[in-house]
Amino acid sequence: MKYSRLTKEQFEELHQEFSTFLATQAIDKAEWDTIKREKPEVAEQELDVFSDLVWEGVLGRAEYLEHFSKNHIFLFQCFDTYIKSIVLKSLVPEINFLTKEGLQWFSDNLFTDTIEIKTGKKVFTQERNSSIFELIQQGSILSDGQLFKQIISIIES
Repeated sequence: MKYSRLTKEQFEELHQEFSTFLATQAIDKAEWDTIKREKPEVAEQELDVFSDLVWEGVLGRAEYLEHFSKNHIFLFQCFDTYIKSIVLKSLVPEINFLTKEGLQWFSDNLFTDTIEIKTGKKVFTQERNSSIFELIQQGSILSDGQLFKQIISIIES
């Protein structure tokens, strides 16, 4: 398995897609029930293959990621061979970006000397999707890139 297995909730959400996936392998509901009962290791393999296919699709389309922690906001824009980053750090230790008040403070103080802004660019050292998956495993979430675009447009102007 290249990534991680989807959760039970994710499989439930993708029930129709999973049924279609099984159908492409000529496995109907009755046969799937038999496989689960009599060959659980084969069923596990099918779940893993489907999970990897879903992850490949999601990661292949991923363009922006965000990761919020107490004193940092990490923003990423993913390209084919590299990733651009913006790291925002609160220099006021008691500020918590994981709260509504912390985000309001961030908004009010973005371009003051209480927030440090660094930008970077890193060439992928492993396969693109694996690199993005690693960021997700570390707590990043997919985003529409709105915050990244707003901040980069201000920094670059």
